[in-house]
Amino acid sequence: MQDRFETMKMRPLPEGRETAADILAHVYSALLRKGYDPIEQLVGYVLTGDPTYITSFENARSLICRLERDELLDELVRSYVKNNLEMRG
Repeated sequence: MQDRFETMKMRPLPEGRETAADILAHVYSALLRKGYDPIEQLVGYVLTGDPTYITSFENARSLICRLERDELLDELVRSYVKNNLEMRG
C-alpha cells in the first residue's frame, strides 16, 4: 500500500537569484496546475495585496511575497508593452 502522506519534492527558485519574471511564471504555473484561473487570482492579489489569492502549492505564495506589488506590476506592464506595443511602433 502506498503511503498517502509522502513528502512532495519541489524545486523552489534559488532565493535571491530569481527575477520578477521568474517568480511570476512559477506562480502562474502553480495556479494553473491547481485548477485556478491565474489571471483572476493574480489580479486579486495585485489589487488587494492579500496573499491568500495565491496558492501555497509549489511554494507560490511564499515566492510572490518576496516581491513588492509595484515590482510585480512593473514586470506585467513591461512585458505587455514589449510583447504588444513595441512591435507596432
